[in-house]
Amino acid sequence: MKKTGTLYLIPTILAEDTQDQVISPQVKDTVQHLTYFIVENLRTARRYVKSICPELVIEQLTFVQVDKDAMPAQVQASLKPLLEQGVDAGIISEAGCPGIADPGAEVVKYAHQKSIKVVPFAGPSAILLSLMASGFNGQQFCFHGYLPIEKRDRLQALRQLEKEMQQRNQTQIFMETPYRNNKLLEDLLVTLHPDTKLCIAANITSPEHEFIQTKSINQWRGKLPDIHKQPAVFLIYK
Repeated sequence: MKKTGTLYLIPTILAEDTQDQVISPQVKDTVQHLTYFIVENLRTARRYVKSICPELVIEQLTFVQVDKDAMPAQVQASLKPLLEQGVDAGIISEAGCPGIADPGAEVVKYAHQKSIKVVPFAGPSAILLSLMASGFNGQQFCFHGYLPIEKRDRLQALRQLEKEMQQRNQTQIFMETPYRNNKLLEDLLVTLHPDTKLCIAANITSPEHEFIQTKSINQWRGKLPDIHKQPAVFLIYK
């Protein structure tokens, strides 16, 4: 029986030019020996591979894009080289760890259905790093991804998150499109209870611009940071 390839989950950076600090030698050594990659974004993936393995000739590598709009047929096709030729592959997310708030999860799901070996590597995850630094409940937490865009729906979602936080003793974690960060902060201040604690974690792992602080809603009033167009994670807890 022909041996199938292995699917490696390759973490990438959260902040520019931090690969030497946050990406392990194990990841770099694995990437050095791969020729096939399944990626969320072609341009950033090529640039990242070149940054950690400058000796590789990018034109000699194959990159297949599987993003959030990929159809099931595209996901299945991306794994054909592993199934039919025994080629090893690496999954690369746009930022952070593949499979966590990332369309690569669908590739991994299909890999398991086809009995392809999956090997995850440790790397920076904005969700986990922000939880670690928040001081909030790390035993029970829930990540909700992006909140609704429409203001009425967003405010309702925030009230529901605060309710779940109180009822389940659970840290609530969510994100926003960077250019809407400041608007979300304003909504948090007018919607949540003054004693609810909010952690703002922006530019995680950036040596110069990382900002992580936890305060009550009441303490944040009048002292909000300007995180417009900056990648951020928000957490609330009691």
